[in-house]
Amino acid sequence: MSDIIRRDPRAEWIARNRLHPLHAAMQPAQHSWMGPNGVIRKNLHGIGFIGPNGLKRIDRSGAQQGGAVKRSATVEVQLPLHQVPAPAFYISVVPDMVGGRLSSHDRDLLGLAHQLAGQEGAVLAVVFGEHKENAFATAGVDRLLVLEGEAFSGYAPEQRMQGLRAVDNQFNPRHWLLPDSRSGGGELGRRFAAALGERPATRVWQVKDQECIGRAGAGLQDLARPVARLILAAAECAEPVSETRHEALPVELSTSVARSLSRIEDLGAVAVDPAAIPMAEAEFIFSGGNGVKDWQLFHETAAALGATEGASRVAVDDGFMARDRQVGASGTWVTARVYVAVGISGAIQHLQGIGACDKVVAINLDPGCDMIKRADLSVIGESAEILQALIEAVSAYRNESKRDAA
Repeated sequence: MSDIIRRDPRAEWIARNRLHPLHAAMQPAQHSWMGPNGVIRKNLHGIGFIGPNGLKRIDRSGAQQGGAVKRSATVEVQLPLHQVPAPAFYISVVPDMVGGRLSSHDRDLLGLAHQLAGQEGAVLAVVFGEHKENAFATAGVDRLLVLEGEAFSGYAPEQRMQGLRAVDNQFNPRHWLLPDSRSGGGELGRRFAAALGERPATRVWQVKDQECIGRAGAGLQDLARPVARLILAAAECAEPVSETRHEALPVELSTSVARSLSRIEDLGAVAVDPAAIPMAEAEFIFSGGNGVKDWQLFHETAAALGATEGASRVAVDDGFMARDRQVGASGTWVTARVYVAVGISGAIQHLQGIGACDKVVAINLDPGCDMIKRADLSVIGESAEILQALIEAVSAYRNESKRDAA
């Protein structure tokens, strides 16, 4: 694994984009060039490095000239910091935070918020309960308000509305943005609009020229209206923030949120068979390809992990999995939080289908395949041995948890 050179697609894109503010910093230093008479010229001042005593040392290891010393191709990119010391107004965003992390829909929403905020406004993210997200700054959050407490956990739309009313009274945002999704944002946004007595703009996919453009007529028509104060935006409503990092300064409410007498009782999550979850809605997908030789072991591993099963086109064509389990451009486009690819080399159609997945784990024998290059975590080895070890690790973890609970 240590010998594999990992590419940084973002750094490569910045190096190609001349308009990017970090373009010049990403260009390699030119140490030699051909003069007008065909003679190779060398920049002697660019060779070597400054030693600990301030003296210039000549690099004889060959690292600067791409010699025997191996280097990682990953370049650490420091994005410019966007600061709003005294915001003229706020744009409030209430992300879904499925699983305690920002989803791709949430990041699109933050991108739309920055379009509305411009240079004078600040994006205020309102998060309920505990979260696991540590990338609010790179997602575009200028101010972060976390409403913690048992009252906000689980399904508590009435209590969350009380919290949003308190935020509205203190910060008086110019716009409220919520995801028009089935993960809670759509319902909460409509409840909040009814509480405020305002008509929200729903299923918005674009904000342009002071108009909200939303889907209507079963998604076959566009409905344009002036920009509303409360916007329920669809996925891909804007490009996510990628050019800047933000402060994500924590803020608090000046008053406590009153506990509402909820008319809704949350009985907790209902156990669902992972095989019954549609591929497009699955959060955890365990996918197999041509490299899987023991399919019974594959099914046992998926059951032990509680994951939804998927497959590559080759595995489906060979009859190992049903057609509705196929992942890719010719199958189902998935947006899982975690996607595990077992024995999948990574054809372009398959990579297109998992483009929106947050974390990709690859198990493969070939360290140079495209799936390994795409993966956030790679395991090189025989799939049967790795799956067996994974089942044993999961069983040991659950047995230990039961002992601790007892």
